[in-house]
Amino acid sequence: MSGTIDLNCDLGESFGAWTMGQDEAVLPFVTSANVACGFHAGDPQVMLATVRAAARHGVRIGAHVALPDLQGFGRREMKVTPDEAHAFTLYQLGALAGVARACDARVAHVKPHGALYNMAARDAALAAAIASAVAAFDRGLVLFGLAGSALITAGRAAGLAVAEEAFADRGYEPDGQLTPRSRPGAVIEDPVQAAAQAVGIALRGEVAARGGGVVHLRADTICVHGDRPDAAVFARALREALAAAGLAVAAPGQAA
Repeated sequence: MSGTIDLNCDLGESFGAWTMGQDEAVLPFVTSANVACGFHAGDPQVMLATVRAAARHGVRIGAHVALPDLQGFGRREMKVTPDEAHAFTLYQLGALAGVARACDARVAHVKPHGALYNMAARDAALAAAIASAVAAFDRGLVLFGLAGSALITAGRAAGLAVAEEAFADRGYEPDGQLTPRSRPGAVIEDPVQAAAQAVGIALRGEVAARGGGVVHLRADTICVHGDRPDAAVFARALREALAAAGLAVAAPGQAA
């Protein structure tokens, strides 16, 4: 496996008077920020503040595009057509790119959120719609997706650079899909256990599957969930564990 790994985090998920996450405390430990674009979380002011904060910390900015589901935090599956997915991906990308431009920053990557991410991991038509929207907007953007999934295949087919993603704090099914949050073992709460999983993924390309066995994968980036109550502690533990294992932490295409 590579000696360099990206550490990405979902940020900017506050909305109106509702606060989510520990963005300022997490940013020193990650290299890519997936900024909510208003569909599952975030609002214009939060987007602006998050982009500014990420730029201050030298963290790459990405659009965290989602299904239009504020109430469900984008974690409920919806029946959407490929044309709809193409259009709302462009809409969210355009919003964040405009905010970034006003801050003398730029969007570097795109990562679907929640249910949209999981749907695009297995649905080739939906994955192709998202990838084509990203390519139509800017072929220089990197598309983040679940390692080995339909979204990674679609991104490559669209001529995009891709970053295969793995998760330190999520359980895996034997087929490489993430364990649904409704099932036991879906989320790893212990930072030490999650850090060990991250190191195993980065160094050996493997992760234990629910029920036994090992999933083999390659990863360019590892996710930190910003909505965890211990997100900052968690991000620091991951960064320190990766460094202790001799791994450099840098955004895709960025020298460590």
